[in-house]
Amino acid sequence: MTSTLLDGPVIDLALLGLAVAFLLGMLRGVLGPTTADRAIAADVCFFAVVSSFALLALRSGSEAFLDVVLVASLLGFLATVALAALVTARTS
Repeated sequence: MTSTLLDGPVIDLALLGLAVAFLLGMLRGVLGPTTADRAIAADVCFFAVVSSFALLALRSGSEAFLDVVLVASLLGFLATVALAALVTARTS
């Protein structure tokens, strides 16, 4: 197997960026004054975790992680639609 740029430091830097995004999302979830802010923060945190799984799949070469990413992305989309409907119903 040949070494590429994506094998080490780039994935580590991307994981660090996702960790920062997760922490900022958690902060917005705690401090957010509205339900919409908290819903968006939950989406950011969820997709930061899903993206981390995708990067870990890339690093390890395991295809099992990709199945988890696919299912989690579909569930996250459905949860986002449900939260949008809930927020819209409360503000109307």
